[in-house]
Amino acid sequence: MIHVVFQHADVEALKKSFELDEALQGQIFEIQDDYAVGPLNDLFSDEGMAARLQWWKEILTDGHYEGIADDGHVNDPAVVTEIKKLLDEISEETLWIWAAQNKHDVSGYYWLMSQLKDYQGRVLILYLNNLPFINEKGNLFYPTNLFQIPAKEFLKAKKLARPITLSEFEVDPDEWTKLANENKGVRLLEGGKKLIQKEYDYYDAELLKFVTKDWQKVHKFFNQFYSKANETTGDAYLLWRLKNLAASGTIDVQGNKKNMKEMEIRWSVPEPINLLVD
Repeated sequence: MIHVVFQHADVEALKKSFELDEALQGQIFEIQDDYAVGPLNDLFSDEGMAARLQWWKEILTDGHYEGIADDGHVNDPAVVTEIKKLLDEISEETLWIWAAQNKHDVSGYYWLMSQLKDYQGRVLILYLNNLPFINEKGNLFYPTNLFQIPAKEFLKAKKLARPITLSEFEVDPDEWTKLANENKGVRLLEGGKKLIQKEYDYYDAELLKFVTKDWQKVHKFFNQFYSKANETTGDAYLLWRLKNLAASGTIDVQGNKKNMKEMEIRWSVPEPINLLVD
């Protein structure tokens, strides 16, 4: 059994469930890129992936996450190659794709499954689409991320596994192609597996709701943003948007941009009005 998840925290959560059910045990692969943001055009070619990698390098330059796109640790095409190799070598092997109801997982699902049609019948999806689970306190809740589920609840979740149908292998890659051709920068989950797209500056208005006239440490600003904003995405992308807002003169930035605990922002202070008359 091969497992695929789309967030690093999901890896540890899934591993804990193995201790409760040996039948779940298998190799876990993580798709690391966040396909809910950035360009998608021609990503199944070396040129398309290189262009996306260059985009990440540009938005991470001179910031807290500078360099993480250069060390090669994020290489999703290599992950897919390894998965296919395992499926080819062991004819009875199956692939389980775990996805929760969030734009990050669903975007990753479309990217991944569009490359697996040759394995139809051996690729299963476990999609936690608006389904209730029990949390550690015994209360009913609806998880939006896989890592929110306690280990014992994975035993219930595995019952949701079903093969990706031939129809889905026909239709879903077309949905991915449509998203790529729209050439927009932000994807949001509207419901089910339906993604809608917005422009690259989509999060700017929401970010500005939390900017004040006083200096704020960026890491504290993000804590407030994540706890209250209706739509969020990763730090790396949002830091890039803050840099754009600073470049436009909307906000001021001071401190070390390569450390969120030292970087500060505030509303841009207008030039004082000269009231003296010649």
